[in-house]
This record gives sequence, structure tokens and C-alpha cells, in this order.
Amino acid sequence: MRDATPRAVELKNYRPPDFLVDSVRLEFDLEPASTRVSARLQLRRNPAGRRDAPLVLDGQGLKLRRVSRDGYVMRPSEYEVTAEALTIPGLPEQVCIETEVQIDPSANSALEGLYTSRGMLCTQCEAEGFRRITYFPDRPDVLARFTTTLRAERAAYPLLLSNGNRVAEGELADGRHYATFEDPFPKPSYLFALVAGQLQALHDTFVTASGRTVQLYIHTEPAYVAQCGHAMAALKKAMAWDERVYGREYDLDVYHVVAVDDFNMGAMENKGLNIFNAKYVMADPARATDDDYEFIESIIAHEYFHNWTGNRITCRDWFQLSLKEGLTVFRDQQFSADMGSAAVKRIAEVRGLRTVQFAEDGGPLAHPVRPAAYVEINNFYTSTVYQKGAEVVRMLHTVLGADGFRRGTDLYFERHDGQAVTVEDFVAALADANGVDLAPFMAWYQQAGTPQLTVAHRHDADAARWYLTVHQRTAPTPGQPEKQPLPIPLALGLLGADGRELPLRLADEPAAVGTQRVLDLRSAEQTFVFEDLPQAPVPSLLRGFCAPVRLQVDLSDTELAHLLAYDTDAFARYDAGQQLYMRVIHRLLAAHAAGEDLTLDAGLRDAVGRCLDDTAADPALVAELLTLPSEAFIAGELDVVDPAAIHTVRRFLRSALAQALREPLRARYRALAPDGAYRFEAGEVGRRRLRNLCLGYLAELDDIGPSLCLEQFEAADNMTDTAAALALLAQLDVPARERALDAFYQRWQGEALVLDRWFSVQAGSRRAQALDDVKALLQHPAYAPRNPNRVRALVGAFVHGNPLRFHAPDGSGYAFVADQVQAIDGFNPMLAARLAQALTRWRRYEPGRQALMREALERLAASPKLSKDLYEVVSKALA
Repeated sequence: MRDATPRAVELKNYRPPDFLVDSVRLEFDLEPASTRVSARLQLRRNPAGRRDAPLVLDGQGLKLRRVSRDGYVMRPSEYEVTAEALTIPGLPEQVCIETEVQIDPSANSALEGLYTSRGMLCTQCEAEGFRRITYFPDRPDVLARFTTTLRAERAAYPLLLSNGNRVAEGELADGRHYATFEDPFPKPSYLFALVAGQLQALHDTFVTASGRTVQLYIHTEPAYVAQCGHAMAALKKAMAWDERVYGREYDLDVYHVVAVDDFNMGAMENKGLNIFNAKYVMADPARATDDDYEFIESIIAHEYFHNWTGNRITCRDWFQLSLKEGLTVFRDQQFSADMGSAAVKRIAEVRGLRTVQFAEDGGPLAHPVRPAAYVEINNFYTSTVYQKGAEVVRMLHTVLGADGFRRGTDLYFERHDGQAVTVEDFVAALADANGVDLAPFMAWYQQAGTPQLTVAHRHDADAARWYLTVHQRTAPTPGQPEKQPLPIPLALGLLGADGRELPLRLADEPAAVGTQRVLDLRSAEQTFVFEDLPQAPVPSLLRGFCAPVRLQVDLSDTELAHLLAYDTDAFARYDAGQQLYMRVIHRLLAAHAAGEDLTLDAGLRDAVGRCLDDTAADPALVAELLTLPSEAFIAGELDVVDPAAIHTVRRFLRSALAQALREPLRARYRALAPDGAYRFEAGEVGRRRLRNLCLGYLAELDDIGPSLCLEQFEAADNMTDTAAALALLAQLDVPARERALDAFYQRWQGEALVLDRWFSVQAGSRRAQALDDVKALLQHPAYAPRNPNRVRALVGAFVHGNPLRFHAPDGSGYAFVADQVQAIDGFNPMLAARLAQALTRWRRYEPGRQALMREALERLAASPKLSKDLYEVVSKALA
């Protein structure tokens, strides 16, 4: 492993900064291989800091040229420079420190700080990238007003951008030019951004509620400007929605979005200058799928919403990351629900949470929504912080109601505008605005793991009473062996034998108050008694997925089928179907292990058939009801995982359903054929989703599947239908497969974002030679080993999207991924650490694979040069 073990940063050791920065003036002389950065910091001692403490400015990879103090050029003996910091002792209460450094953006392969991407210069400063640009107290609780001047060669960099409003620009000698920007709002250094390049923009305007006109720009390479219309429309919808729902108006005169090809993340909310991974900006029907359109709309909104929940109010320290991310994810989920099918959006959110975050909670990297310690903060941009954090906010919204939650956020914005705060401050604002005690919910931020709710119920016909007993337990997680009961809002309804909702009256209430209730769980075990129920009801539990918990309830297959047929809550209906699928899958896995023949459950076949025949329901919801649990989700539900057995059983079930329902599937597929040009509208999205779901089942039929897929591939006029057919053909050993792959490559070889899809479908193929195909594609001329999107499209798609071949019993998949991670760690530690996480749950697998996964991790641990990012992942996995 490393020669020196990296030290963990711990929340309990938080200390206020010793110095505050009132303002900073930055000057950049931009060159791709040699950029000079001058910084002038107006500092004052923090009354809450340590008296007489030296000034410590973070800095990494900087060539220091000059340091001055109140105009006096300091000698090297008057300060100390290390690989991590510049330290200056003996400073007065107020001081002006100026530095000049030189950096090489072209050599910055980590893509943190200032770097180059296809001839453009751009930045990524969250979480700790600003220290790679200049010396600064690079922490989120130091907020300063920034004035930034950029100078560059006009021919190479005609566009110059930084945060805030442009206040000056002009020409310089030797073909250079400059632009100066002022950001009137104090911000931490992680929100700093600059862009310089040969870009063109789509321009529009937005008139705020107070009547101000905001100039909107989306910048891309010239060839892609025409693909930015959907992103611009999404931005304007998000601005209007935030005014209407949260009362938040945009505060600058201009809002820029810039699309970048080389980017580690999805997007970055830098104040007034959002920098986006290009895949989340550009879209047209020929190049982007319905999912791409939805992701773009959601991510554009997410980064815009950060203007208030993240920028105007930011985090005191990085342990509070979910303060901005969990809250903003919840806000973008609300927005997306309002823009499309709320039910389908919610199902998709829960499916992702259960597949990714629940697995994270159950593995060696489990951590609370607010972690207590970290080695490398980049490793905590996780599903727990983001998605589970959003679920905690959703529970608070459920408890307070929409009006109460709005009162709470209004108070939060009023109290803390311009501040760096904590999760406690957010929860306190919600509580104070509503006169309630929300302190128990802090346990959700502090305790790792997924609570398990075990539900029992019984009916007393003589007393017309129904008893519901709920027991909660959270399993131990690393560093937290003991767990406390959590406050859990549990939404439920009751269905009668005829499928109708029943009125609900608790034993201590004088009358029923509706057909849905939210029960308040606080203890390890609670019993609720409902009156006036002469017949045994069928309970519909965890409606809307009201809490991030696992649910085990003693319902029969018949009762689950009843919920699947009649439940008025779309999520509960979907969940009943998923439970039914999982029961059948468990039985099939047992039969497979015993060497018995696999047979299709008749009850499941009939239930699926009824859903398929439900032409009155939203097609997008029907598609969700017909979607089998993924192999990754199934693995997460098992104590001991055998990926090959899971694949065999799931594929049998898929093929058996396709064979049993081939005619209804064909009929629905034909009935859903397009009747005009592509439109990104909820109804059309649902139609395509269900049609391609039907095609996926039909593709399992050897006699008609390949021809139907090829027919759709060749006839499609949009990427949604093209990509669906191509992904299905990529699974098959038929001539049509190569024909389609070749045709796709020939058409799209010049467009990187579209070509990523070509790499991914091959990496995700179940064919026996999939790993050989991936290795060959590493040598393909179109493969770009240092572009994160391309690496994720090939290596990431194999690791995360092909469990059968990644978990090959000979360990070849693990060895391949370890090789890739080791190579990538040398130039992009963040990307390497995220790929390595696929190996960390090795203890969940059967003994043979356990040993091989551990061997791969130990090989990584023995690397002579291991980044902090990768060290943290590997060391925790092996602990």
C-alpha cells in the first residue's frame, strides 16, 4: 500500500477558519501549458478563530513566483511552502496578501482545477480543486466577493467567462484581449469558475417575477448549438418553477451554461456559470433518447436550483454536503414530477435508490447521510449523500405538509442567506417555522444503514378491528454496531375485496378521516388498531415510498396480485408487482440450486397478462409494472450472491413470460407503433417506453426476436427506438447484430456522445466473448482512455452493467477491472475510485468469487503509488 497512510478528516475536529477573506481579485494570463495566476486577498482575522495563528493557504501543484504582504515583497525565509500549503506567520488583524503562481492546465489529467478540454480552458473546483489554481483558504466556510480578470489570445480563446457580471472588456497588444467579471455575492472558492475557448451560444432571455430581464446563454462547440434548445427550455421552466413553488428569483443579470467534453461529474453549479458534462446539455431526436431528454431537464434544473440551495446558502464544511445536495435533489425531483408523470418519476427514483444506495448501505463503504470522517471528500459524492439525503428531506416534507415545508424553507432562506451553515440549521428552520420538534430526524443524518420494517397484521372479525404491528431494525454498519430506532412516516391505505379504498379510523379517533394515513413510527415496535372493518382488508403500505426503508410484510401472493390489480397508489401497485416477481425468483433460484426444472408460475403469468391488457392505464406505468427486477437488485436481496444463477433464473423468467404472452405482446407492440414524428411529450414517452419493453420480451423468442429488433433498428426515426433495438441485438449471436453495430458506427463515428452508446451496448452484452470484445474496444481508434465519458461508456458499462461477465467464475472480469483501475488512478483518481467500488462488496458473494474479488483488491492495495481516493475505497473494503 502507500508509504504513508493518509489521515482522515473528522467532523468532530471542525474548527472555524483563523482568517476570513472579504474580497479577492484574480488575474489570469491564460496559456494552455503555462498560465499565470495573480491573486490579491483582503483578509482579516476571524474573531471565532485562534489568536496569533499563522495564515495557511491551501495549494497543490503550484509554482510560486511571488508573495507580498501589504505591498511588501516577502523573502522565502518569511513564509513556508509545502506540497499542500503556503504558511505565513505573524500577520496583523487585517492584511492584504498577494501571490503569483504558474500552472500547467494541459498536464492536468485529474480534471480538477484549471484544465484543457478539446482546446478549451475550463475549471472544476468542487470540492477542493481551487487549490490547484492559486493559494487560498480552500474551504466552504470562507466566503468572499470575487473580481476576476481573464487575459488570453483572442484567436485561440475568443470567449472569456467567469462568475458574475461582465464589467469590462477590451483589446490588448499582440492579438490578446481581456474581460473582467464581478460577482456581487460572497461565495466559497469551490464555486469559482472560468471558461475560455472557441464556443458559440444559444441565447434567450427570462423575465423574473419582479420584472428583471436575465440574459441566458448555453455555450457549446459551434457544431452543437442547434442541439441546445431542449436544455434552454428546461432552464426557463426551472426558473419559473422555482419562483412559483419556492419563491426564489434569480439574482444576477446573466446566466451561463457551458458544455464540456472532459468532465468527471454530471454538472457543476458555479455561481452564474454552470459547467456541464456535454452529455447533459445537447439533445435532438436523432441523437438523444427519451431518458437523455429527461436527464437533461432534471440536471439543468438541479444546477439552477443550487443558486439558492448551495450557492446563496452553502455548507459550513464538507460533512454537510447533503445540506445542499440532498435538498437540491429533492427539489429537482419535485420539478421533474411536475413536468411529467409523477408516478413514473417516483418509481424510477426508488428503483435507483434500492439498487445503488441500499447496496451502499449494506457494504463496507456504508456511511451516514452526514459522514463523520473521510480521507478523500471526492469519495463522498455518493448515492447516500444525494439520493438518501433527498429521501430524508422528503420525509420532512411529508411530516410538515407542502405549506409547512414552504414556511420552513422561507425561514431558512431568510435566516441564512449569505452564510455557510449546517444540517442542524436547516432542520431548525423547518421546526421553528412550524412550531414542531424535528430533532429526532437528525438521527437519519447521523446513522448509516437501511432500516428493515417487518410488518404483521391480523383481523378480529367479531370486533371489526384490524391490528397492524410494525417492528423496525437497522443492521450494524462499519463503525456503528448499535442502532437506534428512527422516526419513520409510514403512509398506508386499506383495500377491500372489491378493490375499493376503505375509510381509516384509528381506535382513539371519533370518526374516519380519509382513506390514506401517515403513521408516525418512533419506537422499535408499535401496534396500530383500526376500527369499523368487518372484513379483513388488504394493506397498501409504504405508499409513495414515504421512507427509505426495506419492507417485509406477511401478504400472500393472492393479496399482492390484488394490490397489483387495484391499488390506487402507483408506487404501491408497482411495489406489489416487484414483490411478486421476487417471490417467484426466490423459488426459481431454489429450484435451480436443487437441479430441478424451472417452471413459470401461473399466477404471475396471469398478473402480468392483466397488466399488459390494461389499455386504460398510463403506458409508462404499465411498462414499469412489466419490468422485472434487475440482476443488480436481485443480488442486493440475497444473503449469498451467485451472479450466474441470478442471470439464468431471470432470463428463464423473461423468456417464459415472452413465450406465454407472445401474442398479447406482439399485439401491444404493433398497437403502439408511432403515428408521426418524434415528440418529447409524456404520452409519447410512455408509448415508446411500453413498446420497447414489449420488444425486449419478444427479443427472447429466437424465431421472431432478431428480425423484429432489426426491423425497428432500420425503420426508427429517433434515437430512443434505435438505441432500444441496438441494445437488444447486441445481446444476440445473430448476423443482425453485426449489421446493426456496423451501421450505427458508420453513421455516428464522428459524434462522441452518440458513439458512447455504441461502446456501452457491447460492454453490456451477455455473450460469452463480452470481455474479449471490451478488451478489443480498448484498442479501437475511437476509444479515448482519458475521457471520463468514454471510460464510463466502456469500462464502466462492463463493471456496472454486465454482472454476468464481470463476475465470471474464473475471475477474469475482476482482474481486468483491477488493471484498468490501476492505470486510471495514475491520471484520474476520482474516476478510478468509483470504478473500484464494484469490487468492495466481495463478502456478499459465494466463496469462489469472494476469494477472486479480494485478490483483485489486494493487488490494488499493493500498488506502490495509490491515490487518496483509491486508498480509501480499497482499505475500507479490505478492513
